[in-house]
Amino acid sequence: MNFDEFFRQASVTDSLAINRANWDDRVPAHAESADYKVARFLAEPDFISDVVRFDLPRLGDVAGLRGAHLQCHIGTDTISLARLGASMSGLDFSGAAVEAARRLAADTGTDAAFVQSDVYEAAGALGAGGFDLVYTSIGSLSWLPDVHRWGSVAASLLRPGGRLFIRDAHPVLLSVKAREDGLLAVHRPYFERPEPNVTDSGQTYVETGASIEHTVTHWWNHGIGEIVTSLLDAGLRITGVTEHDSVPWLALPGAMEPIGNGEYRLTDNPRRLPCTYTLQAVKDR
Repeated sequence: MNFDEFFRQASVTDSLAINRANWDDRVPAHAESADYKVARFLAEPDFISDVVRFDLPRLGDVAGLRGAHLQCHIGTDTISLARLGASMSGLDFSGAAVEAARRLAADTGTDAAFVQSDVYEAAGALGAGGFDLVYTSIGSLSWLPDVHRWGSVAASLLRPGGRLFIRDAHPVLLSVKAREDGLLAVHRPYFERPEPNVTDSGQTYVETGASIEHTVTHWWNHGIGEIVTSLLDAGLRITGVTEHDSVPWLALPGAMEPIGNGEYRLTDNPRRLPCTYTLQAVKDR
């Protein structure tokens, strides 16, 4: 390993620790927030998250499938898929998130397992080649420095005939900011680069009065071409890509309006900005 490779690995390790501390802090705020609707999960046995409900027209029937949810956070989407009949395992790098997810599963009587692991080590943590469905939901890939490596990991989890399903923030959305005059400015990199984008903010994307002690995060953007290529190189066949003009959080404050079911889109001319995308791929052999 040369010096540059060593420095890159050290930087990624630092970023992982920095991000884990931030996400550990977010867990109690998110679990107590009305946005995650934990109370409804506890009170309504058939309740599912807004995110999974949005996915249903493309996700289809998951009953009887063995599924892995990568970067599952506090487990609300994982439990939603289990309530739709899938046998689910969730994985997250935050120990606090995994504890919260296990607690919610126990309190709701949901048969779902949760494992703490770096997503790049998912095959070792969950077992390779045994899943019918690998699911990744909103706010996942931007925390990963290497999308090509992620594609290999996702593919390794699937059995032949298994399917990858992802809906995530669109890289165009992550590269822009809204100006005061209503125009959108390309402000951040669209393509993956080795060095992270660094954000320092005590806020999170839900309404909460809780404070976050570890405010710095490191994140990366990945172009649609880079994401698609990561899956093709891993031997998957792309079966669908859909772009959406809405996103399930207030991504551009002051420029977006709620449209129901937890989704937001641009107030002015929303068709000009792809906010999220859904991508599906199959492992043929």
